[in-house]
Amino acid sequence: MSTRGVRIGAVVIFGMAALSARGQSQNAEPRDGATYIKNSLSPEAIGAAGVGAAITQGTDTPGEWGQGAAGFAKRFGSGIGKHLVKRAIQYPVAKFFHEELSYRRSDKTGFGPRLKYALVSTVITHKTTDGKPTVAKGEIVGAFGSGLISRLWQPASTRTIGLGFTSGGITLGADAAGNVIREFWPEIRHPHTHGVSENKTSFTPRPTAAVSTSAAGAPQQSEIQR
Repeated sequence: MSTRGVRIGAVVIFGMAALSARGQSQNAEPRDGATYIKNSLSPEAIGAAGVGAAITQGTDTPGEWGQGAAGFAKRFGSGIGKHLVKRAIQYPVAKFFHEELSYRRSDKTGFGPRLKYALVSTVITHKTTDGKPTVAKGEIVGAFGSGLISRLWQPASTRTIGLGFTSGGITLGADAAGNVIREFWPEIRHPHTHGVSENKTSFTPRPTAAVSTSAAGAPQQSEIQR
């Protein structure tokens, strides 16, 4: 892949991730399938599809879709369609294997450990039954499944299994970037809070109890401050 292609891919990934994760330090765990479907067409998801369409419009990819409003509409519709297919696959698979669908921010400190945690969390999630780590089968199957299924409405030149898996890999990359943004969102949104995690509860020391001395000379805790 050319240097230009790598740069374009990076812009697509981080542009889509930034919009999909904007304002969401943590995703709310969906209560049911109806809630999950409703959230599938959030403003962030639509914005992410728009970013992807604008960039691929600029690179004229795929070329068969041409330029102008018609070309943009096809690219935008393709992005929305792929997103919905991914969600339609991810939810039942995750529920079957009792996997969390939300991102759980870490309690780690330091940029490196938190970054590693956010990236790994793309393919490792937690069980809803006991909280133990598990492979995120819903995420993985949804990403690659949507990449392959989206070939059905793509032009003939892109209708290959290899490009389907490539599309799935780009989706995983965008989701990984989204997790990084969610992990560091408090610092991104409020730079002065750098190093402070929302998952940590500030510790306020309990006031020291006043003591009095009994007739025998033994210290006793004040009844007022006990």
